[in-house]
Amino acid sequence: MRHHIQTAAEIERKQALANKANAQRRDLTRAVNDVREKITSSSGLKRVFEIELAQLFAKNHLNALAVVTAFTAVIAAATLTWAAPGRSLIWLLLTCIAIVGQWMVCRRFLRIENPSEVLRAWIQRLMICEIVLVFCWAMLPLMVGLPASDGLRLFLLFSILLFSAVSAVLSHSLPAAVYGALLPVSAAIIQIVLDRAPAERWMIAGLSIGAMLLFVVLANKLYVATLDGLVARAEKDELIHEVEQANMRLKEATIHAEGANAAKSKFLATMSHELRTPLNAILGFSEVIRSEMFGPVGNPQYKSYVDDIHESGSHLLALINEVLDLSRIEAGKHELQEEAIDLVGTVDACVHMLDLRAKGRGLVVRTAYTENMPRLWADERAIRQVALNLLSNAIKFTPQGADIVIKVGWTASGGQYFSVRDNGAGIPEDEIETVLSTFGRGSQALKNAEPGSGLGLPIVKSLVELHGGAFRLTSKLREGTEVTAIFPATRVMTAMAAVDPDKSRRQGGASRAA
Repeated sequence: MRHHIQTAAEIERKQALANKANAQRRDLTRAVNDVREKITSSSGLKRVFEIELAQLFAKNHLNALAVVTAFTAVIAAATLTWAAPGRSLIWLLLTCIAIVGQWMVCRRFLRIENPSEVLRAWIQRLMICEIVLVFCWAMLPLMVGLPASDGLRLFLLFSILLFSAVSAVLSHSLPAAVYGALLPVSAAIIQIVLDRAPAERWMIAGLSIGAMLLFVVLANKLYVATLDGLVARAEKDELIHEVEQANMRLKEATIHAEGANAAKSKFLATMSHELRTPLNAILGFSEVIRSEMFGPVGNPQYKSYVDDIHESGSHLLALINEVLDLSRIEAGKHELQEEAIDLVGTVDACVHMLDLRAKGRGLVVRTAYTENMPRLWADERAIRQVALNLLSNAIKFTPQGADIVIKVGWTASGGQYFSVRDNGAGIPEDEIETVLSTFGRGSQALKNAEPGSGLGLPIVKSLVELHGGAFRLTSKLREGTEVTAIFPATRVMTAMAAVDPDKSRRQGGASRAA
């Protein structure tokens, strides 16, 4: 029974589907939790938002404790202008008791470590404390009495409205507390304007009701802004959490990838030694038999088999060397042996090496070199490998009688390049990325059963990029292919100016005379 071996594409596709399923599962779980919290919540909000809004209510009143107490004392002192001191003192004591009670409830609530379980009861206590405090202020006209002066009555009305505004701002995070405080304030306003003339009564009542509606609208705006801020902060925290989880997964994947890369390098190093040793013996002994060094083989068929063994061993050794070269480059272990080279001479030498193979296939190789180019600071062995690979591919995939053009010249930015262009079958645009990938082969190579490992172009691209250059491949189906290796201007060695011996001699004589 044959077992299916998964390809890298299948593994990547399954991983993508698994990640998508996990993301959908997380979204569904989050949605279910949100609905559950909204159902169990009294206000239809998330439980965490209700907690933060209640805590904001308590913090606002604790922070404003000193200001509210001082304002209460000032108003109590102002009522002495028309009220008996005892009545003003009683109102002041009752209001201060309400302030202290609210302070104690807010402080105890903020000290609860897990308020989620008793949140509803504590929200009710906070609202009751606020309504009691506003009720004490609404009792001010009844407890201290109404002044006879119209100006003092307006002062009393504006004092109650001002405290109502302060209460609405401090209690905006719990809208129910704002609405609950409207009733006692309305009763106080009615008490103040009840004995006024009808026109005056409706004018003052309308102004007061308009002011209270304005306070309610302001409190609602603050509530919406606060809630939006909490939602934005929650989304930011969730995003940060997801980013941290992604970073953790990335670190784990990086560790696994580094381990896999180390294992691959170790495996390749071991297999390199284990494979090259018998391959060298196979190549050596097959070469001895093929050359009939110790006598004739006798049977021509055996000699043909020896030739096949030698060619297969050479191909396998070349494949092993390509795999090792690519793994060394990917691991960053490939070191360039840089020196000043003549790019034209190096490419031309490679052209001469493969000229016989090109003529054997009936191909015409044309060259276009720019003369007198300065030397290039590069690894000559790597440049030769790049040129031989590109030329071999052009010869391999170009039909008989076609042309291959090799160019060496300047780039627009002052660098140097060489290109190989053929008018062969070409590569479809959707396969260019494939042929540039590791072990990737185009449909043309598979159709013609051309030998190759699919490592040549990736190695060429990596070697050019190691020099800080760029690799370009352009192709059109049934029109041909052009590959270009571009080297940056920083690797071009500018020739120094020639030294004038007569001038140097004159400068030396002048310095001695001085």
